Amino acid sequence: MNLLEIERTETLRREEVAKRLHALADALARHNEIEFDRGGAHFRLKVPDEVRVKVELEVDDDATELEIELAW
Repeated sequence: MNLLEIERTETLRREEVAKRLHALADALARHNEIEFDRGGAHFRLKVPDEVRVKVELEVDDDATELEIELAW
């Protein structure tokens, strides 16, 4: 049972996606926590020194999907 699950899908320009990924990467590199706002709520998550990373690529006739999952 999940205590909290938030999922949001947006369509953004490639440059905005890169900006958000850079900000996440910078936060992970500098701090032991990440922060983000969703649905009017502010979240601060502690991140340990070791994180599991899963990368999944799906390509079909209609779309390409790249998923990057971080877990700890």
